[in-house]
Amino acid sequence: MRKILTTAFILCGFSAFAQQSLTPQALLELGRVSGERLSADKKSVIYGVSNFDLASNKSERNLFQIPLNGGQAKQLTKTVGSESIIDIKNGKTIYTHKGQLWEMNADGSGAKQLTNYKGGLANAKISPDGKKILFTKEVQMIKTVASDKYTDLPKSNAYIFTDLNYRHWDTWEDGKFSHVFVADYQNGNISNELDVMKDEPYDCPQQPFGGPEDVIWSPDSKAVLYVTKKKFGKDYAQSTNTDIYRYELANKHTFNLTSGMLGYDTQLAFNKDGSRLAWTSMAEDGYESDKNDIMLFDYSSNVCHNLTKDWDETVSSFVWSEDNSKIYFLAVKNGTEQLFELSLNKDLNNNTAKNIRMLTNGRWDINGIVGQSGNTMVVSRTDMNHAAELFKVNLKNGDVSALTAVNKKFYDGLAMSEVEARTVKTSDGRDMLTWVIYPPGFDPTKKYPTLLYCQGGPQSALSQFYSFRWNFQLMAAQGYIVVAPNRRGMPGYGVEWNRAISGDWGGQPMRDYLAAIDAVAKEPYVDKDRLGCVGASYGGYSVFMLAGMHQNRFKTFIAHDGLFDLKSWYGTTEELFFANKDVGGPYWGKNIPKSYRDFDPSNFVDNWNTPIMIVQGGNDFRVPIEQGLEAFQAAQLKGIKSKLLYLPEENHWVLSGQNAMVWQREFFDWLKETLK
Repeated sequence: MRKILTTAFILCGFSAFAQQSLTPQALLELGRVSGERLSADKKSVIYGVSNFDLASNKSERNLFQIPLNGGQAKQLTKTVGSESIIDIKNGKTIYTHKGQLWEMNADGSGAKQLTNYKGGLANAKISPDGKKILFTKEVQMIKTVASDKYTDLPKSNAYIFTDLNYRHWDTWEDGKFSHVFVADYQNGNISNELDVMKDEPYDCPQQPFGGPEDVIWSPDSKAVLYVTKKKFGKDYAQSTNTDIYRYELANKHTFNLTSGMLGYDTQLAFNKDGSRLAWTSMAEDGYESDKNDIMLFDYSSNVCHNLTKDWDETVSSFVWSEDNSKIYFLAVKNGTEQLFELSLNKDLNNNTAKNIRMLTNGRWDINGIVGQSGNTMVVSRTDMNHAAELFKVNLKNGDVSALTAVNKKFYDGLAMSEVEARTVKTSDGRDMLTWVIYPPGFDPTKKYPTLLYCQGGPQSALSQFYSFRWNFQLMAAQGYIVVAPNRRGMPGYGVEWNRAISGDWGGQPMRDYLAAIDAVAKEPYVDKDRLGCVGASYGGYSVFMLAGMHQNRFKTFIAHDGLFDLKSWYGTTEELFFANKDVGGPYWGKNIPKSYRDFDPSNFVDNWNTPIMIVQGGNDFRVPIEQGLEAFQAAQLKGIKSKLLYLPEENHWVLSGQNAMVWQREFFDWLKETLK
């Protein structure tokens, strides 16, 4: 086995000769492809491509169309500013541009603006009968900004709070809430608008990640369905209990369709005739990473069914089949995200895991479903060597074939990384998939510095994703082997493996990390004197934790927006349901969770003895600023070589392109400096 693997690497190295290696700037300049929808005749697919310009620090997105049976892609829009399609009606493609509705012919010609709505339209959707429109906009409900409360002090920027949730992810609560509106619509004219959510201090879409999927029309145009969490203040901060509400236009009555269902209820979608409504649902309130099931409400029987209750995995997203007999969904399985088919029995009570079939199977992620045309499903696909492109899946046999090739010319000239799926035995005897990514032109007779990558989440999948920051291909291209273990807490290995991390952050997951790096470090091509450990969010926490317990395995660390001191973090983070579930609750009271004693990185700073770089976003309210500053100050006061990269306007991510370039340069400069 080793001889075969070695030969493969030698061949890979030979074929990579004279090709270019990936650089941070080249990564930033890749076209970012995202599917929109199929054309009206379902013979082509419309998609968007975003391109970033480093000099202006801006991204530009335009729409394209390509035939499903192959052929040349055609650019549909060229206007400055991003466009997104909302509907295709009567031979016209309706899309949004700079907050207004526009329409164009199917070939992109004849573009004209339809609306001129003050403030712009967010999440706009025209009713199936074309007579009404729904959209969302912010409504002032509470006066928390001093200039709103005291109109004679318009220059004051003070906030006044008497309750939680006073800030969320990267935004301070300003007393405004996103509400759903419905209005009459004709030829771009909007009139008689009505606030569906009335005087309620709740948001739709859900903040900060909800979008158009949180509000839909019923197929008969008689009702609007929307997702919201009808909780306020401390109750909001400690709960994940969103519900689905149905608003009847005729009598203006609102009904809670998921009353008694206590976790997240999201991603609602009707079948074509409106006889059945499906959505994804979690059972446990306060557990944001609970098993996500597909629920179905059948209007003919007035009964709700859990279609995936006995399936030992969790669903990402789904769509109805064209004939309503199946549901296609995405889910992580064994370190990859794949397309699944769920066949619906006539008797919905008899749906079992046997009704589920995995359609695709390969070393890639199917990370988005665009639409179905007969036996073809258009999807988005990535792997660790390729950014997203659109592909076709044959629904009969699962074959996957390329559709778009936006970045093909670039990748054809790029030296690729070999990606190995290795099984590592954990300290408790379990099998753990560990991705190992090798430098292009890998030579097994040489020794390479090696990085242990710690995934965030903590329940996020470590699959074949392609990140534009934590990019394994880019790390490998700089000469590093990357070790990326699917430690405890990740989906794709059953619900028990996924749940195991809650309340045990610094326990078995840390032993999983060490088992992975120790196993790979036995290879003769790994330089054990040049091991690094990197990660963000929970991965950053992992870096801080391992810095106090690694027993001199690592020569350097990099932590981005990591949790350093759990007490101060609990006192400043905003989504308290997450802290209550995963850490165990507050740090006061009679039964203080063991996390504050055994799994708090700040308790083990006395053991720190290794160079560390710390990255912190100034607008990160999930892992607030004091976490990074405390860690940097501790390292400095202990005399440890350390660096702080502070990004004052970034949140939990790095969204500015030029800041992303700074991040990459500082990241690799630190590794070069400390892994000599």
